Amino acid sequence: MALPEDLMERIESFRSYVEGAVEADDRYGKVSRHDRDDGSTMASRFEASESCWFEVAVRPMVPQVRVGFVTNDRWKSEEVEQAIQDSGDSMEEFVESGFSEAGLDWDEPPVEHYREADELFYFATPLVLDDVVDLDETAVRDKVVRMLEGYLIAFGPAIITEEE
Repeated sequence: MALPEDLMERIESFRSYVEGAVEADDRYGKVSRHDRDDGSTMASRFEASESCWFEVAVRPMVPQVRVGFVTNDRWKSEEVEQAIQDSGDSMEEFVESGFSEAGLDWDEPPVEHYREADELFYFATPLVLDDVVDLDETAVRDKVVRMLEGYLIAFGPAIITEEE
């Protein structure tokens, strides 16, 4: 189902804002877009290593923005799971710590950990919106950028190694 033009413009404005907010930050790699043909998910991925990305995905039909970490490397996913276990925190507490360091106060944010299409492993936090027009709000944009920063702070040490 094709999305209306005004909705696509709103989503594009939001994505451009988020991508631009981290563009000059060397901790984020090259950005690439991964959109589903049906418009149900429009994702911007920031390269962390050859097989790992930080992702901001707009899901207009839900509506929500999902921010997280994704990899196509099963072993890397297991390394991240081990890092969380070694921290002594739950997944929610692990992400909360990163969010806190990024300046975002969110007690035990939900963390979805799943495998998609037998090829991608996700750790992601959904930000539920009242309406897609919320993507225009400065507070929503700031929160998403802080969520992205929080994921980088929390997951970066487990996925970015010295040889990469």
